[in-house]
Amino acid sequence: MTNEFTPPKKWVMEEENGGKFASINRPDSGARYDKDLPVGKHALQLYSMGTPNGQKVTIMLEELLAAGITDAEYDAHLISIGDSDQFSSGFVSVNPNSKIPALLDNSTSTPINVFESGAILLYLAEKFGCFLPTDLAAKTQVMNWLFWLQGSAPYLGGGFGHFYAYAPEKFKYPIDRFSMEAKRQLDVLDKQLAKHRFLGGDEYSIADIATWPWYGNLVLGNLYEAAEFLDVESYPNLMRWAKDIEQRPAVARGRIINRTWGEEWEQLANRHSAEDIDNVLKRQP
Repeated sequence: MTNEFTPPKKWVMEEENGGKFASINRPDSGARYDKDLPVGKHALQLYSMGTPNGQKVTIMLEELLAAGITDAEYDAHLISIGDSDQFSSGFVSVNPNSKIPALLDNSTSTPINVFESGAILLYLAEKFGCFLPTDLAAKTQVMNWLFWLQGSAPYLGGGFGHFYAYAPEKFKYPIDRFSMEAKRQLDVLDKQLAKHRFLGGDEYSIADIATWPWYGNLVLGNLYEAAEFLDVESYPNLMRWAKDIEQRPAVARGRIINRTWGEEWEQLANRHSAEDIDNVLKRQP
């Protein structure tokens, strides 16, 4: 191997290491500047961006509203990670890890902050009694797949996605390594979905809501432009599942929230009412 890198005895951050988002990455945590977060009129305040992790929560909230749970009304405020919004003092007070999404529930006497997308899905499912079975065995299957997603998606995003789509240079070794893992994960999902309609069994759950924004978007060609490269058509059960969930009205609504790229009809920077989404979706050809 040519140009082999020899690590120094002690790592020191360089000012610029290239790649998308390199300018905002640092090896320390905490607030970088003082700024309060905006607060809307609803009890649930979401601070997020329409990435796959952000879509998990907005889809969940729209599914709850579609199920008739009016107490799930919410305000969704855009956190532009490219502009370092996640490092404001207000955001860090809700999520000390400075990652989207973050939720603040003001319906309790002392507001509850919830961070990490899987934790938010579980919190909302338990709060409203939806999309999570109460039977121990069935609930355990859903939780198995929810935790599978939380552990697996970083290999798809930070691993495959970074080196295939975002790294300043393309190198064979990391692309091969993470392509192999991505395809192994697709095979795991395809085999599970050959036996069940949904990941946790026969009922739609937070496991599906968590997984679709990553693996559904991937096989539908909406992530990393890698569908052909990964031969996604060779996973027919996963494709069936991805297309079925794509047709859910709440998914169509949730996927556009806090999104500022793509077609005009799929961009809604901030959401404060159902009408905000309605007005954007009317533009769809």
